[in-house]
Amino acid sequence: MYGWIWRRLPGNAWVKALISLVLVLAIVFVLFQYVFPWAEPLLPFNDVTVDSGMGAGGTSAR
Repeated sequence: MYGWIWRRLPGNAWVKALISLVLVLAIVFVLFQYVFPWAEPLLPFNDVTVDSGMGAGGTSAR
């Protein structure tokens, strides 16, 4: 897949590298600005599975 993209980009190796860097930065920007904020409410980040009644050292406080 990456080889196909590399062959389709115009220019010599330096121009292709610069275009590739710009494309990667654009993809990261779109992910952080639009995709991740949209997906955050759908992900179970607040579903904690650790018992909060345990004390230090793994024993329950009595």
